[in-house]
Amino acid sequence: MVQYHCRVEHLFNVGPGAFNPPPKVDSAIVRLVPHAVLPHPAKDHKLLERVVREAFNQRRKTLRNTLKLLLSNDEIEAAGVDGSLRPEQLDLAAFVRLADKLSEQVPQAPAAD
Repeated sequence: MVQYHCRVEHLFNVGPGAFNPPPKVDSAIVRLVPHAVLPHPAKDHKLLERVVREAFNQRRKTLRNTLKLLLSNDEIEAAGVDGSLRPEQLDLAAFVRLADKLSEQVPQAPAAD
């Protein structure tokens, strides 16, 4: 979701010795630059958040398994996304396409007069 709102710039890595107790991984310092114009605007921002959350709740599983309560494998494929991929293998545009596909199914509230 950070990539939806900002351009992420990797600045440098920080080794485990910079922390106490030292973690077993390296860390990264990044700069977040808000987008003036969203590069991949979603039809429904809340649905995008839901798709991303569901996908990453079980990030080691494939999309067809993590999103099965939201989209069928055929719908995932119709959005131009391979259902056998894991969430970390997708770019932002793919998540927006999945959310937009889901928005086609969600009944829209009537417009206020």
